Amino acid sequence: MCGIAGAFNVRDQEPPSEQLIRSMLGTIRHRGPDQFGILLDPSAALGSARLSIIDLSHGRQPIANEDKTLWIVYNGEVFNYLELRTELEAKGHVFSTHTDTEVILHLYEQYGEACLSRLNGQFAIAILDTRNRRLFVARDRVGVRPVFHTVVNGRLLFGSEIKELFVDPNVRRALKPKVLEEIFVYWCPGSSQTLFEGIEELPPGCYLIADRRGVRIERWWDFSFTSAKDLPPAARTRSTEEWGELLRDRLTEATRLRLRADVTVGSYLSGGLDSSIISALVTQLHPSQLNTFSISFTNPDYDERGFQMQVAQALNTHHTAVEIDHPDISNAFPAVIWHCESALTRTSPVPLFLLSKAVRSAGIKVVLTGEGADEFLGGYDIFKEDKIRRFWARQPDSKWRPRLLSRLYEDIPGITKLSTAYLARFFEEGLTQTQLPYYSHLVRWRNNQRCCRFFSSSLQERLNTEKFRLWDTLIPPKGFSSWSPLEQAQHWEIKLFLSRYLLSSQGDRVGMAHSIEGRFPFLDREVLALSAQLPSHLKLRGLKEKFLLRQALGHVIPPSIAQRPKRPYRAPIHRSFFHAKTPSYVREMLSPEAVNAAGWFNAAAVSQLVARIDGGRPLGETDDMALAGILSTQLLHEQFIHRFQPPSPLAEKEDVAVIRS
Repeated sequence: MCGIAGAFNVRDQEPPSEQLIRSMLGTIRHRGPDQFGILLDPSAALGSARLSIIDLSHGRQPIANEDKTLWIVYNGEVFNYLELRTELEAKGHVFSTHTDTEVILHLYEQYGEACLSRLNGQFAIAILDTRNRRLFVARDRVGVRPVFHTVVNGRLLFGSEIKELFVDPNVRRALKPKVLEEIFVYWCPGSSQTLFEGIEELPPGCYLIADRRGVRIERWWDFSFTSAKDLPPAARTRSTEEWGELLRDRLTEATRLRLRADVTVGSYLSGGLDSSIISALVTQLHPSQLNTFSISFTNPDYDERGFQMQVAQALNTHHTAVEIDHPDISNAFPAVIWHCESALTRTSPVPLFLLSKAVRSAGIKVVLTGEGADEFLGGYDIFKEDKIRRFWARQPDSKWRPRLLSRLYEDIPGITKLSTAYLARFFEEGLTQTQLPYYSHLVRWRNNQRCCRFFSSSLQERLNTEKFRLWDTLIPPKGFSSWSPLEQAQHWEIKLFLSRYLLSSQGDRVGMAHSIEGRFPFLDREVLALSAQLPSHLKLRGLKEKFLLRQALGHVIPPSIAQRPKRPYRAPIHRSFFHAKTPSYVREMLSPEAVNAAGWFNAAAVSQLVARIDGGRPLGETDDMALAGILSTQLLHEQFIHRFQPPSPLAEKEDVAVIRS
């Protein structure tokens, strides 16, 4: 795993300088502190900050092909690289390392852009073709590894993090109002635009080509559900047991492939179904004792240590729990915002940031986790909410159908105390609008939009929010109307929440902040292909989430965990910032002076929110999210707009290899 940097002249001008790439890499040395490499070419420059995991001695990047006409920098892992290497050697390709990086380069040399479909992994790739003066940048299927880019003064800049681009003084630093609104409503950007003006994220499953003709982006992969009529003949009559056997085999193989490393591999263990199954599969596949890591909270409303210890003891793992208190979250929050480069309406990334620090301290570089199971196998409460509301909508006057809502969100303190009548009033808005493509998320997004009432009047005017609903701008993909209601709901979780929040702010950013690589068996190419074919009733059976996963692999973990209802990972918000040891920055960032200076929020409304907390009055879920969103935006403004201070460029004493082509 690494961080990458680069510059490519779309039009003729001075070559990108070594100092530019040193400065870019200096901002991301946390991603790859083991080695650094720079390639300088008359039309381009590439940089790599390497976290060595495979071929520790000979994998320094950039790496070239035999005649040095192609050069690659790469962030990620391709797990089927050994099989691909054997194929390429049979075709006459000669290798100088044992890395997966070099396999990708030769695969591109052999197949061009079509090589991407052969890769099973998580990656951000940049390949410079010096002969044809052409740059190729690509991202993995679901967006595990990030790539950001901008064009300024005829030069394309790209990197693993946005802050790299800001070291060029020609790149403007300004927040984008529309994306801020999207984050407050969706929890993430609604498109490939980032929160910063002019900075784009290369979408998952896409590649970028830059040459003399300019910059263009193409899609090479997209996820789509397979309708029953389009299934292969053998799949149409497949039994539940046969589907389960396929899922078990593919997930086991995906886990086996992700154990390929020349360093020790550990596993996160939340105490839930997904990470427990992955940890169990690792113990079956690997003879040595597995190192597992988990988060526990001093706040009992969020703590799951009892379940974590059940699994750790059953699997006989070497387990480390990192206990998180409220001050831990507020103390680390500014650093998390620096690494996430986004406003956050939740504090959940912070404990994961602290967990990755503990993993690194234990000498581990790689961890397996359970991300992706909920999105692709039907695990979230919002899927059950959608099912209940559609059931209720068929008889909207029914008094007993809305009672099913009381079975949802048992993990959120206070929800279970609400009356059935209150829940019915809350969830009945838009009840019969089942034809809407975003019906499944309508209640959530309308509720989240209440966070936007803290926006300043000038921001409200720029957004013009009264004239349209934000989600009306979302465009469903081709074939969407033929999907089942569950599949339609899954689409929004996959396209928005998974790639733009979960794998970013709770994944790549907080892990790589401490040079920790996460690997995700549920996001394996073959597991994704199978999940696209699964009938909806095998994902959500009644109100039992991830039904097939429990049936196929529940036996490898304790029964109490296998049948445990889904409990989404959450972390406390307002109590994490306001306590006996409240850090000074919290009140400074929320002061009327700071709020007015930044201009994003209504200072009087923010002060009222703070006064409510100081007065000990309870805060609802929406106000909690608004607090996190306001504070994180204020920090972003301070760190990236008002006082941008990037880390120092790579120095001569650091392990930097400079190559001139």
